[in-house]
Amino acid sequence: MASPRVLAIVLAGGEGKRLMPLTADRAKPAVPFGGIYRLIDFALSNIVNSGYLHVVVLTQYKSHSLDRHISTTWRMSTLLGNYVTPVPAQQRVGKNWFLGSADAIYQSLNLLDDERPDLVVIVGADNIYRMDFSQMVAQHLDSGFPLTVAGIRQPLEMADQFGVIEADPDNPHKIGRFLEKPTDAVGLADSPEEVLASMGNYVMDADALREAVTEDALDEASAHDMGGSIVPRFVGEGLAGLYDFTFNDVPGSTDRDRNYWRDVGTVDAYFDANQDLISVFPVFNLYNDSWPLYTGYTGLPPAKFVYAHRERRGHALDSLVSPGVIVSGGEINHSVVSPGTRINSWSSVDDAVLFDGVDVGRNAVVRRAILDKHVRVEPGARVGVDKEADLERGYTVTAGGITVVPKGWTVRK
Repeated sequence: MASPRVLAIVLAGGEGKRLMPLTADRAKPAVPFGGIYRLIDFALSNIVNSGYLHVVVLTQYKSHSLDRHISTTWRMSTLLGNYVTPVPAQQRVGKNWFLGSADAIYQSLNLLDDERPDLVVIVGADNIYRMDFSQMVAQHLDSGFPLTVAGIRQPLEMADQFGVIEADPDNPHKIGRFLEKPTDAVGLADSPEEVLASMGNYVMDADALREAVTEDALDEASAHDMGGSIVPRFVGEGLAGLYDFTFNDVPGSTDRDRNYWRDVGTVDAYFDANQDLISVFPVFNLYNDSWPLYTGYTGLPPAKFVYAHRERRGHALDSLVSPGVIVSGGEINHSVVSPGTRINSWSSVDDAVLFDGVDVGRNAVVRRAILDKHVRVEPGARVGVDKEADLERGYTVTAGGITVVPKGWTVRK
């Protein structure tokens, strides 16, 4: 039997309001992460590593940097017809922009007409994880259900933050109930302190997808959302399959990072996910050559650490330091530093995330902060040290105490 034709759709149109000000000038999937990556690189790497090389990315809000990243980074050989291409909201069927994830697919049904797939893999663009989608597709084909939803195990006390899946008592691969952010969820039979939360990843028969989003578009009361509208419909009809991410076996994974998944919907969650990368035995391992993470940085010089004088020693500990960084007599601890950043003499950076092109001046201090692209910290200035002072200067300070300095700002002494 020939392999099914698979089209992958990446939903990348989210506004990302909870990540402000990091999303003030870019779409959420374009937010830098881990020094050299963008959030969308994780979804796209998973898709292509799974063997699916026909990929469309549906974009909408502030999509310029996202479109540029995809078009300059995610190039494939056209000899075999492979592609990754951004598709903006086009108002093909009316005067509305995308009203939700289901509506985004409905307004882009021409893509299915062009590709004529048997199956569609639908994923979000802004979570951090590794996943082999081919294993989910194999279960989908075996099940006979027109829709399969991926579930991730999450703590029971977090159930009210997710769409929660309950398996059918007679079939562990079938969804019996789907509860949207329940306050009275019941734990799993084999793990009472956990629930299965929807990952926002789906496999659907192409014909079923087309029919579902077309009917949904006619329902004025619908939220036009995959998780809030389409999935409950299939569950109610007994036609929704369940794929437990726990059993996804990614090549090269370890017991420590297997089944890692982070929703970086808030600045604090984003900061914590960056911190997950930099321990001696990281919770999420960037160094898995068997399931590589692809991105676009090339042609940059190596990172450089200079000055070994006892009063100013350029060094970094428990940190990720990207290509093109110069540490000139300063120190970096427990931080993620992106390309083109410069850390000058007698300055210190601790528990921070620095985006591209940040300049930390001499004798400056950066603590528990995220500095967006091209932020300049003046010599002797301090940021992330005094919450009230940071708020007075117009910076965002999160509930977790992380100071965020917007793109291009100057931190003055």
